[in-house]
Amino acid sequence: MKKLSKKEKAQEIMKILDKIYPTTPIPLKHKKKDPYTLLVAVLLSARATDVSVNKVTPDLFKLADTPEKMMKQKVEDIRKIIKPVGLSPAKAKNIKALSKILVEKFNSKVPDNFEDLEGLPGVGHKTAGVVMAQAFNKPAFPVDTHIHRLAHRWGLSTGKSVKKTEEDLKKCFPKEKWTTLHLQIIFFGREYCKARPHQKEECPICKDYGRKTS
Repeated sequence: MKKLSKKEKAQEIMKILDKIYPTTPIPLKHKKKDPYTLLVAVLLSARATDVSVNKVTPDLFKLADTPEKMMKQKVEDIRKIIKPVGLSPAKAKNIKALSKILVEKFNSKVPDNFEDLEGLPGVGHKTAGVVMAQAFNKPAFPVDTHIHRLAHRWGLSTGKSVKKTEEDLKKCFPKEKWTTLHLQIIFFGREYCKARPHQKEECPICKDYGRKTS
């Protein structure tokens, strides 16, 4: 097989991902078409699995599913519900604090731009990117540990930081595909291209397009 450029390799990888994952449901449970509950769910997912988040969000959103309701809750009551996901003291404080800010500064609406989102307590660049992509359908390519690992394994990035990996992937893939690819690569990393053990010859992408050392 001839040596492909990064963009050529990315095109082939996209074809494989589109075939395996023609649809990409959002893995975090939240109220449909509701940016606020999505934002809270994504915040909770930091250093936690989607499974653990999905176990607590139904009870959390029964307690409060709008910024107005959440800002009135005691931090301790929020923390008790979200404790299984880890880092619950900080996450509970941040959920209450950002809810108050949304009410007082943004008319109870989740902002649809990176600057304002990243200014909210507990909301980093990746969380903001997920909300931008999934809630507002705006071009974003949030990079988590799965995407960071696979981008290196596939030779699409040598970035040591998720920021550099994000920059490299945005150059490889067309902007209109970023949102879909974000979820496709996460699903693929969980199902086919795990960190360990990894059998390169059995991976639908790595067998042909992986780095020699992957």
